[in-house]
Amino acid sequence: MKEESATAFPVRQLCFIALMSAVMCLLGPLAVPIGPVPISVMTLTIYLSMYVLGMKMGTVSCMIYLLLGFAGVPVFAGYTGGAAKLLGPTGGYLVGYICLTLVGGFIMEQFSYKRIWCILGMVVGTVVLYAFGTVWFMVLMKCELGYALSACVIPFLIGDLAKIVLAELVGQEIRKRLKAANLIG
Repeated sequence: MKEESATAFPVRQLCFIALMSAVMCLLGPLAVPIGPVPISVMTLTIYLSMYVLGMKMGTVSCMIYLLLGFAGVPVFAGYTGGAAKLLGPTGGYLVGYICLTLVGGFIMEQFSYKRIWCILGMVVGTVVLYAFGTVWFMVLMKCELGYALSACVIPFLIGDLAKIVLAELVGQEIRKRLKAANLIG
């Protein structure tokens, strides 16, 4: 008879969470500043974490990344970190990664990672991310919706669509290979 683990996740899952958090920390700082919100590869990284880890573990991985940044580790865009960045005008997009992972991961899992549902999950999760981040930006910057959308959403639509397509192609392959190696269920 197996003994119950004292942790919520088995060791293998903890290793995947730590690995994905490390990937987020490595790729998170890489960004192109174009305005208040920089272009980064974080949404692509989050999309892939949903494929590899699923909703729960992907969310935990994302939270670890955000907590490291909150503590001052320079893991956010442009090698920044700290509470001021996370709680500042663009912090809603960072916190919104949790929403993206929860919503997108939930849809992907509910429909067994079927291609069309994965794409839909990433799109719906991204819309929730945009909504959360944009409202946060509007409140802190005391600006109108039109300005917030033109500065923080519209410039990213094509890039995020491309990231969704890339994540779909790469994510399905990574998931298939991890399953074949019996590393994920």
